[in-house]
Amino acid sequence: MLRCKEEVSSLTKELVNIESIVNTDGEKEIGIELYNLISNFPYFIKNPSQVILSQTRNETIERYNVLAFVKGTKGTSNNTVILIGHMDTVGIDDFNHLSEIATRPDELVEEFKKEVLSPLVREHAESGEWMFGRGSLDMKSGLASNIYLLKYYSEHPEELDGNLVLVSECDEEDSSNGILSSLKDLKAWKEEHNFNYIGAINSDFVSPRYEGDENRYIYKGTVGKLLPSFFITGAETHVGSCFEGLDPNFLAAELTRHIDYNPDLCDEALGEIPAPPVSLKQMDLKPSYTVQTALSAYVYYNFFVHSWSPKDVLERLKVEATIAFQNALELYTERYKKYCEMSGEPYRETIWTPRVFTYEEMNDLLVDEHGEAYLSHMESFKKELLQDDSLDIRMYAARVVEEAWKWMPDKRPAMIVFYSSVYSPRIALSGETENERNLISALDEAVLAVQPEYEHPIVIRNFFPYISDMSFVALNDDEEGISAIIENNPSWGTKHYVNFQDIRDINVPIINIGPYGYDAHKKYERLEKKFSLEIVPNLTNEVIRRLIG
Repeated sequence: MLRCKEEVSSLTKELVNIESIVNTDGEKEIGIELYNLISNFPYFIKNPSQVILSQTRNETIERYNVLAFVKGTKGTSNNTVILIGHMDTVGIDDFNHLSEIATRPDELVEEFKKEVLSPLVREHAESGEWMFGRGSLDMKSGLASNIYLLKYYSEHPEELDGNLVLVSECDEEDSSNGILSSLKDLKAWKEEHNFNYIGAINSDFVSPRYEGDENRYIYKGTVGKLLPSFFITGAETHVGSCFEGLDPNFLAAELTRHIDYNPDLCDEALGEIPAPPVSLKQMDLKPSYTVQTALSAYVYYNFFVHSWSPKDVLERLKVEATIAFQNALELYTERYKKYCEMSGEPYRETIWTPRVFTYEEMNDLLVDEHGEAYLSHMESFKKELLQDDSLDIRMYAARVVEEAWKWMPDKRPAMIVFYSSVYSPRIALSGETENERNLISALDEAVLAVQPEYEHPIVIRNFFPYISDMSFVALNDDEEGISAIIENNPSWGTKHYVNFQDIRDINVPIINIGPYGYDAHKKYERLEKKFSLEIVPNLTNEVIRRLIG
């Protein structure tokens, strides 16, 4: 066992002290600070080209990734293991009057002790065995573990028969442009140094799965994450004649009732089940108050996958949307008839039927109908829309669909399903390849070796349950699945683009060995010191030794 707790703790605090909130100058600052730190290790003073400060690509904001590698001298193998961790954090507004010390763990815990705390938080705060502070758990302690191991092997390259690469990336908490940019550097090193990437270890945080759960989890592969979105049109009317129209908010509400928390939409694989879909936004697109019902509504859902492709999800949601549409029309008819009975007004048969299209289907229809005029208009519209900095990728996509809808010859109520954000691909380690089998074996042996040093069970599961940059170093989806993303994301090629070939070119199996704690992204974010600062580096090291030691 490496006796690393104090050094990893010191590194963690050093990193936490740098406020590096995503999409702020703090990301630039921490990149530069980390680059300077690593550059001053004796190994990198002698080998300065083996550490780089790499600005992210295709962005207006200035921020950096830091990459470094140690070449082992034990043998001649080009096998290479990658250590991955992100430097950015979420914001600190939730700390309120303690915001100024949100990144100073020692001061923060003393202030917390003065507050009214839940019994568990108080127990942790007073025990001395937990470290608080923004980014401590998610995930600067994991990054500190990786830096410690890079430093160790820079001092002992004779213990490596292969190479160890560190990737410290920005922008994990928003759009993953950090890891996506770093793929270019990894690819360049692969070509220049003939690196054979055989395994990667991410170091993002882990937490209990339920109250009273004492397990500390290690994950093989990761959940995938999609953002299926719906543009929903109705038939506008004056509110005084509400049954002469169809409110798109009514359709959206039924769609959300049908999809939200629906366990039938959980993608079970390898005996594990992800969280069900849940709505992240629901709104109409009416710009201001009038007594006319809205023309359209917009809703999108978080959707986790273990085995389903983006194409599979679209097909399932078309079915669910059709059912929800039909349910809404039946309820509308039922209420309309009852109103007519109460008011004495004559009942008229409703004329609407469920209509659900994918964006790709609608786009193809419009190209067939209008040809070059439509294509040229939409290209100009997208470029002009890019000038509106207030639109994130999700609202940008909605506005593109809204504009395309204007060209539809049949404007009866409909739902258009599409994707409006980055796709985080799922990764399953099934043992189909030699690299996967070797990584799984190394992980199993590492846990057996380290478990006697730790009181709580260390348990291996198949899918990391949170969104992370693990998704961008390997690709399980086939061309058809990726095509469904490209053809059904209205912002593709303008506001949003991912070079999936870069991912395929790296295509390395990945596991997650990360710090353990509670309340990531919350005020009382904290890590358990023993596991996070000592067990995690040793588990990671045992995997490294079994792969390239």
